[in-house]
Order: sequence, then structure tokens, then C-alpha cells
Amino acid sequence: MPYNITAKETQPNSYSHINGSPEEILDRYSVSELCKGWPVYRDASEWNNYRSIFAEKDAFVWTTWSGGLSIDDFIEVSKRGRARGDFIMHRENGTLVDLNPSKNRAVGKMKATITQRFESDGISFDVECDTRFIFFCHKAPTSTSNGRPEWKTQYVKLFYEKDKVVPTDGHTVPSFKKVDLEKYPEGYRYLGAAQAKLGHKILGGLPTMNNQAFFDLYKAIDEWLQGKEVARILQMPENYKSKF
Repeated sequence: MPYNITAKETQPNSYSHINGSPEEILDRYSVSELCKGWPVYRDASEWNNYRSIFAEKDAFVWTTWSGGLSIDDFIEVSKRGRARGDFIMHRENGTLVDLNPSKNRAVGKMKATITQRFESDGISFDVECDTRFIFFCHKAPTSTSNGRPEWKTQYVKLFYEKDKVVPTDGHTVPSFKKVDLEKYPEGYRYLGAAQAKLGHKILGGLPTMNNQAFFDLYKAIDEWLQGKEVARILQMPENYKSKF
């Protein structure tokens, strides 16, 4: 069958996601702000604002080019990559939130396009990848909230759905060798190949639209909303040590 998302229901259990009480609507809106902070703050190097999206302890993110990192390590490698010329932007295309107020848990689902600029053999081009960012969020007091509960993000992992090469001059793009493309799953094939040429070690096995990681991520979504821990499902490494 051609590469595509399953036709079967992917999230059988339903949570507060549209309408509801004013309190539910406000909570979902607060979580959507966390999601929108990724493209708004990270793309502009507003690192303090970006860090404020995340939990104070044990927050973790996964991307193609960085692998799985604590949020503080991810910010550091992002700074270093930007200093070397990595030019990654994000277009938010729409965000909705699933909320379980009885557990103070929520999952933000942000449709976004990753767009990265590359130069190869004198050719400037973009690779664009359609994704869904999944934010695993909880509501609890923080060290600076004076006992007031606040929404923060514990984990972020993405569905990488499909990608393409975009010529910046409207017609010229480089060629990619088949052997290079086949190293990566179809959801981020061109993005992975192009990022690898910059020297990044690309993380394999991330969720696409039809692999086991897709179903694992949906399992994690449901279990998180039920109040369970999902670090193992998300494949967060045990005894993680900072890279810096």
C-alpha cells in the first residue's frame, strides 16, 4: 500500500477537547500557548522564554537532528547549531488540546511545518517537513509560582508525516542519491538526508504515519492523559546525563 496514515481510529478514548466549562477552555488555551511558544520563541532565539515553556525538572525533547535530549541540552545544541549556520524555522498550522482536568494532565497537538534552509553545490534550497508536535503537559505549582499551579511541558515528541524539497529560486534543487534517502523513513527522508550532510547524526525510528512508533506515541498520549508515566513508552533513556 502507498505511504499514508491508517484509516482506523487512532485515539479511541476521548477527553475534553472542544467546548466544555470555562475552566476547561482556559486550561486548554493555556496549554496551546505552550505549544505556540516553540515556533515563536525558538525561531527567534528567545531562549529564556522558550525555556519557560517546560517543566523545571526532567523535561525532554526528541528531534531528527538532535536525538533525545534534556531541554537544557537541547537549548545548548540549538544555540551551537545556529552559530554554525543551521537555519531552522517552524510554521504553526493549527493547535488543539486534549485535557483531563481530574488528573491535571493535557496533551497539545500542534500541526507545524519544519522548514530548513540548506546550501549544496552553490544551490540554495529548503526542505519542508509536515509534522505534528505532541506536547505532554501537566499542571502543578512551580518554584516561582507562589503555590499557584501552572501548566508546563514535560515531553515533546513529533509525528513526522511527509517532507519535500523546495527550490528557493523556483526551479533549481540538488539531487539526492537513493542510497542516502533510503537510510531514513519516508516521513523525514529528505530532511534527514540534508541534515546528515551538515554533520548531524539523525535519529532513526521516530514516529511517521505508519510505523510502530506512530502507535507507541498514541499509546503514550492516552496513558499520559490517564495520569500514568510514559517515559519508557517514549524511549527516554534511563540515568540520563547532561551532554555539557
